[in-house]
Amino acid sequence: MHIAVLGGGVIGVTTAWYLRAAGHEVTLVDRQPSVGLETSFANGAQLSAGHAEPWAQPGVIKKLVKWLPREDAPLLFRLRWDPEQWRWGLAFLNECRPPRFENNLRQILALGMYSRQQMIALRAKTHIQFESLSQGILNVYEDRADFARAKEITALIRSYGYSRSPISIDEALQKEPGLIHRRSAIVGATWTPPDETGDAYLFCSALARACEEAGVVFKFGQSVEQIVVRHGKIRALEIRPVSIDASLNMNSLPSDTTKQVDRLPNLSLPSQDQKAPNESQTLAVDACVVAMGSYSARLLQGIGIRIPVYPAKGYSATMQITDHAAAPRASVTDEAYKMVFTRLGDRLRIAGTAEFNGYEMDLNPVRCHALIARAMTLFPGAAEYHRPSFWTGLRPATPSNRPLIGPTSIEGLYLNTGHGTLGWTEACGSSHALSVLIDGKQPEVEFDFLHV
Repeated sequence: MHIAVLGGGVIGVTTAWYLRAAGHEVTLVDRQPSVGLETSFANGAQLSAGHAEPWAQPGVIKKLVKWLPREDAPLLFRLRWDPEQWRWGLAFLNECRPPRFENNLRQILALGMYSRQQMIALRAKTHIQFESLSQGILNVYEDRADFARAKEITALIRSYGYSRSPISIDEALQKEPGLIHRRSAIVGATWTPPDETGDAYLFCSALARACEEAGVVFKFGQSVEQIVVRHGKIRALEIRPVSIDASLNMNSLPSDTTKQVDRLPNLSLPSQDQKAPNESQTLAVDACVVAMGSYSARLLQGIGIRIPVYPAKGYSATMQITDHAAAPRASVTDEAYKMVFTRLGDRLRIAGTAEFNGYEMDLNPVRCHALIARAMTLFPGAAEYHRPSFWTGLRPATPSNRPLIGPTSIEGLYLNTGHGTLGWTEACGSSHALSVLIDGKQPEVEFDFLHV
């Protein structure tokens, strides 16, 4: 089959890879000039299958109420006259019930574990490099109630077969000596040895090159105007070129985008399929996978499909490490502020917060400052905190935190979206599973895939 993949982030690129490996003719379409330039560009860099607890859980409502007045709150709802936001919020409340929480956690963990297996196999096959570290992830807590809850969740995760354990403060400080000065503030920690880290943007770029060598066609700088459906079956896509200036959000992309690409001198990115300005094109396809993150919901509304995906704006800051002994050895999750701190080669990535404010993409100075202030508190002197590259991206969140993977009511139309903060973690698993579903088989993972 000729299958179009809509979206060039980590989900779209991995989808293209697995579909091509299954023998399909694949065309990837994205509005950007290359892959990985939106939500995948500067995320928290954690491949964290063990961080499977969804946002919607018992007790979170009290925290949300407490955080409402705070501009720098870890999870911030900016209430709008937006029916989609209210509909999403009500569904989120329903997912906070204990039975729903445990079911969601179990499925998210199962998908994460499956994805980890697929990532290991993919790396063995392609040998791609993306500044990865396999040194586990440390979660630290400064609130006793939060740590007590974390121990319960950790025991649940262990019961499902994944290695995550509470550890003593001494053990935590041995793993991350840069936190020794915070000893009096830390009340507990959990350690997840199988979890890893890596730069999702570099992964996208490297895998895209492998995709091109395998025969995937890339159409960059192309906006999908319409999915053409006739008699209940997808027939074609209407696409139109967009200018690079229009496709990029220059307020949100870091200033060192080009510099990061130059860090891999032997990596040539896929060439663009150029069209004349404003010349629309019809692309005939047998099937289509919508992997456009938060924008999947907008596109699908045009053909009468509503999905429970709403954008959750996340922030990050990236800077050079100046004192390697003071920086994290691998990655630390700060549960007090819901931030992650990850070493990427000689760079430090700080990421976190979720802001529900529609599709607005402006950088909020208060939330940017919160990242740097917390990093200076936890890892003083570790990096060039006076020279950060800030970024923001729209995570495609579902109320349950479970992604939407599988077929729709329209023949030939499939979804691979709604991964929230775990797109990087779940990319290989969800994309491999979708390729198996498209070939009429059942993936070997316990997950509620979409079914017509």
